[in-house]
Amino acid sequence: MSEITTEKTTLCPSARAESVDSMVFGILGGTVAEPRVAYLKQPQPITDELIAKASPITPTEIFRMTTPCATKACLHFDGQDCRLAKQIAEKLPAVTEELPFCSIRRDCRWWQQEGKAACMHCPQVITDIYNPFELAVTVAKLAAG
Repeated sequence: MSEITTEKTTLCPSARAESVDSMVFGILGGTVAEPRVAYLKQPQPITDELIAKASPITPTEIFRMTTPCATKACLHFDGQDCRLAKQIAEKLPAVTEELPFCSIRRDCRWWQQEGKAACMHCPQVITDIYNPFELAVTVAKLAAG
């Protein structure tokens, strides 16, 4: 009998809709000043229909998406770690006192790298911010290297 093996996939929790194999794992809510992610029980595939329904705004303005981590192909990856995860965990204020439910946590790059600190900050992360607050701009610039 042959043994079945599967490769573990590390997921990026800040993907874009056009990324390969993107899945929605959260819906953005809250306010412009205090955005919050409501996490889905199960990630859902990004479809052309879903993107069309989001129009005229971009999917990243209303959804948090995940995709396999691009590692060296991502500007936030330093060869070993995600600089964005580090900056979010260190610079943004925590927005929850308990770990929020998250359907991708066990495979999440940010969780694997920064642990609980990443999760306490994650509900406020928006992939594309069009009216960013000053701290968000600082974190993004530091993460880009």
